[in-house]
Amino acid sequence: MRYLVISPRAIQVVNKSIDLFHHHGFHTVGIDKIVKESQIPKATFYHYFHSKERFIEICLTVQKERLKEKVVSIADYDQVVGVMDKLKAIYLLHTDLEGLYYLLFKAIFETKLTYPKAYQIAVRYRTWLLNEIYSQLIKLKNDATFQDAKLFLYMIEGAIIQLLSSDKTGEREMILECFLKQFKFGEPM
Repeated sequence: MRYLVISPRAIQVVNKSIDLFHHHGFHTVGIDKIVKESQIPKATFYHYFHSKERFIEICLTVQKERLKEKVVSIADYDQVVGVMDKLKAIYLLHTDLEGLYYLLFKAIFETKLTYPKAYQIAVRYRTWLLNEIYSQLIKLKNDATFQDAKLFLYMIEGAIIQLLSSDKTGEREMILECFLKQFKFGEPM
């Protein structure tokens, strides 16, 4: 699914369904709900997407590409912003429960057994993100390790879990600040 080309009407269905999956989960949103909410005939859905499994893969691929684009724009294109601020922006982007990463995070837990190809899309994004985090950390501190990048990713995921059980957004930022303190002395001015 590298070069995914979707018609404008199909992308509307994908966008609506991303929202449905985001708020209700992959197992509780069925084809009937998708076609009803998207206001398309069921035959049209199957013409575009063939199956729910393939459809979930398409939704996750679209979401993954949107998220990658945002991360790349934070990490590579904004030369005015320092690395520390880039890491903060990546962290906040990924810990937003209404943001793009939440669906991919949710997919890791909800799709592994029933939709393994969709699960792999989420896992591949996570691996890509880990490498992006590492590439930023190494700019801050020459001896940053891949373990540091993993810890950063685990902080993102832990913050999501914490936010799901309570709304302590201040704590999520405090944890980030504590982690980044170890890298502050290495940041270029």
